[in-house]
Amino acid sequence: MARVRRWPIEALAPYLVEAPHPRSPRWRALMQTPRPLDWPTLFGNQRPVEIEVGFGKGRFLVHAGSARPEVNFLGIEIERPYVLLTAARLAKERVGNVRLACTDARWLLKECVAGASVQALHVYFPDPWWKHRHQKRKLLTPEFAMQCARVLVPGGKLHFVTDVSAYFDETCALLAQQNLLKRVDQIGNATGGDALLTHFERKYRAEGRAIHRARFVK
Repeated sequence: MARVRRWPIEALAPYLVEAPHPRSPRWRALMQTPRPLDWPTLFGNQRPVEIEVGFGKGRFLVHAGSARPEVNFLGIEIERPYVLLTAARLAKERVGNVRLACTDARWLLKECVAGASVQALHVYFPDPWWKHRHQKRKLLTPEFAMQCARVLVPGGKLHFVTDVSAYFDETCALLAQQNLLKRVDQIGNATGGDALLTHFERKYRAEGRAIHRARFVK
């Protein structure tokens, strides 16, 4: 882990998407002038695009990008150290079909992603933010669900995983309230094997925690 952090920023630049950060003094001004993402320009090809929201240490993106070169992946993460760490891991593994944006995923999805342009969305282990004063930080809201449905192509999928059973039930109920996303039962390991598990899922499985997952199709 320490070794991959020492990559120079110039080597990581090809993996990074320019986007305003909520902690920037210019956030309010920059968010008013969004730059729509053009997938062929961003990736240099016409392959389908999948997005992971809140990728943390980037384990899923690194392995999924390597295992599925026929797909382009965009990762969105608000914590810059995780973005740089993941970019370094991508560079180390020479994974060329992943790009990373360090910003608020709710803003990017709404303002910069065209409708019906994404094949799949991956939302793994988001923080439930139970306390009332933290509700503004919550990812899975009716507005976010609407944006997920908007950006997905017909037949596109939303993959949701959490270790918090109450949050799982709440999210499934929220998504069931709108008619564009339909829950589809899954059999077995939907992530495609241990190599594609996120950091948190591997950790929680080792601790014996129950993992709750669902897939929704537009």
